[in-house]
Amino acid sequence: MKLFVYEHCPYCVKARMIFGLKNIPVQVNTVLNDDEATPIKMIGKKALPILVKEDGSFMPESMDIVAYIDKSNGQPLLTGPLSAQVAAWLRHVSEYTQKLLLPRFAAAPFEEFATPEARQYFTDKKQAAIGDFKEHLQHSPGLVKKLNQDLRDLDKLIKEPNAVNGELSEDDIHLFPVLRSLSIVKGVELPTRVLAYRDNMAKQTQINLLTGIAS
Repeated sequence: MKLFVYEHCPYCVKARMIFGLKNIPVQVNTVLNDDEATPIKMIGKKALPILVKEDGSFMPESMDIVAYIDKSNGQPLLTGPLSAQVAAWLRHVSEYTQKLLLPRFAAAPFEEFATPEARQYFTDKKQAAIGDFKEHLQHSPGLVKKLNQDLRDLDKLIKEPNAVNGELSEDDIHLFPVLRSLSIVKGVELPTRVLAYRDNMAKQTQINLLTGIAS
């Protein structure tokens, strides 16, 4: 199987996670951000991740891919309970974290930005959506302070370092990509339980953090 992704993309991270958790081999291919032709040829629109299944058919949508792979051997892993509190936390931080993340993603050495044109494509699209990156970067200190408080609230919700609710569930598929993305932001202070959870999930899923390119 092949999985087409952007390295920065949290939805792509969701799809990648289930392969790591289940130790199922997959060939991960990074697509240039301005390459519209490749995904359109596969699924009729520019969107990733896309899984190329063993029969050659294409499957888009991160959670569809997660469900398909999780159930593929008849032994699903994501059987734990869901938490309304975790879902509410994720909704809350999503209201402002893009302002921290997108300007930093645009400057980072991801494979999808291997050409100047691909990087500019991303920058133009995202600035049109959220506004000027430079302005958001100037407001980073206040947003980081807010985030650090929200992370202290998350710390109270984490039951185990290997599963936020004590047993692997879809909440883990939604939470880890956010924490992985936030590892690109300097000044973010992870409380003890959040840090242990993030680092443990990175090992379980075999997905790198972004601490080495934090800005």
